[in-house]
Amino acid sequence: MRSEQADLLHQARESLAAAKILDAQGYHGFAASRAYYTMFYIAEAFLLGQGLAFSRHSGGHAAFGEHFVKTAVVPPELHRYLIRGMEVRHAGDDGRGSTTVTPQEASQQIAHAEEFFTLAERLIGPLPPPDQGHS
Repeated sequence: MRSEQADLLHQARESLAAAKILDAQGYHGFAASRAYYTMFYIAEAFLLGQGLAFSRHSGGHAAFGEHFVKTAVVPPELHRYLIRGMEVRHAGDDGRGSTTVTPQEASQQIAHAEEFFTLAERLIGPLPPPDQGHS
């Protein structure tokens, strides 16, 4: 695992922990947003392993699908989770009217982020336990 990948996985772990805390406190939109970023950081870590980086989320999503889903490195549902996560993130960031994120949707996004993290640790490499006082 390259150091940049480890940094992204650390960010992903912290983002996932924050998502769980926010969800437990009733901040479902913010929780879904953090869950999306967990998945996005992991997708970036996969791409960095191939020497790829993108300035736009959509470019990262497309490259993740091309380099890891089409080649059967990761299951196709993870690509769908990433795309849906961005949609839910936008709803969470907007937070108005019918676009608010439900508790069920936030929980689903967190579960998807956990799947991403588990896969990343298996394929990219495990992280050491978090420092005391950090997630």
